[in-house]
Amino acid sequence: MTRFLQLHFLTSFAASNLNRDDSGSPKNIRIGNTKRLRISSQSLKRAWRTSDTFQQALGGNIGTRTRRLGIKIYEDLIAGGIDEKNAEEIAIKIVGVFTDNEDKKENKLETKQLFHISPQELQSVNALVAEICASKATPKNDDERYKLLRKEHTAADIAAFGRMFASNPEKNSDAAVQVAHAFTVHPATEEDDYFTAVDDLKSKEQSGSGFLGVAYLGAGVYYSYICVDMPLLLENLGGNLDLAERTITALIECASTVAPTGKQNSHASRAYAHYILAEAGHQVPRQLSLAFVQPITSATVVEDSIKALETTEGAFEKMYGACRNAFARANFVQQEGSLNEIKNFAQEHIRAVHGATKG
Repeated sequence: MTRFLQLHFLTSFAASNLNRDDSGSPKNIRIGNTKRLRISSQSLKRAWRTSDTFQQALGGNIGTRTRRLGIKIYEDLIAGGIDEKNAEEIAIKIVGVFTDNEDKKENKLETKQLFHISPQELQSVNALVAEICASKATPKNDDERYKLLRKEHTAADIAAFGRMFASNPEKNSDAAVQVAHAFTVHPATEEDDYFTAVDDLKSKEQSGSGFLGVAYLGAGVYYSYICVDMPLLLENLGGNLDLAERTITALIECASTVAPTGKQNSHASRAYAHYILAEAGHQVPRQLSLAFVQPITSATVVEDSIKALETTEGAFEKMYGACRNAFARANFVQQEGSLNEIKNFAQEHIRAVHGATKG
């Protein structure tokens, strides 16, 4: 049975700083003993799940990542007439269902770590708060209504990217979508951008700028890779085929068209993928990053990166036999294929997986 959907992208970003390190420079990595620019998987996933594209496709089926749920619960309880002491105790008790916050000495309502709560869980929390406000009665510690954490949910982002509860491992959701760090297929380094700002109200006698500064940027063609465990995605979504289809197509569109938001106002570094390869099969997944261990150094980097990717793909097939059961391509350079064809390919295969699991 087909299990995995693998997605490979090539995307060219002009001057940008989409994902920076602690010094403000674009993140980087050495591959093939050559420095490359890098965009972390965390940055990519954050950009996708918060994008308008994801929201429009999956509105109502997206979880909330927060440290501040306790503050919201406390404020709602106070507004509902619960005294401050009880409101704080109840809020801490409810939040404790989702994350351990016992070691926090100050502002116990704000948790130490972000946690991911599904729409159904948030609705249950809000319903419990409303009940408490209406009855003015504080539930006992063993009250069944405190059992708010659910294994089953319809949060597409939790189903795709997973979540973990150290104290409740049986409620964990393993990520159905694996996302690699994107990196440039050619040598690339960050550049220093010396800039000034001029004071509009300075007198004619005054010269010079009102501010001097240095920013950092880089540019390049990036290779990125995604692997989707389709049966696990369906399982995480309770077998909801429609939601799984919408999740996987939203993911493909986001990976093709949505960039991280870092320094966008300074660079307008918006870009669509110019090459997409989708593969479906039961075989053990494999990246095609080997294509770029030896960096592309020619002037025709776009064309040559596509050629290197397809050559590596063919070499794997020759060495190991079929590495996928079916594939689809969209190639901007050759004007072949389309994003819709890639989406349709993914939908066709997740339907087949759904049918096989039901059969």
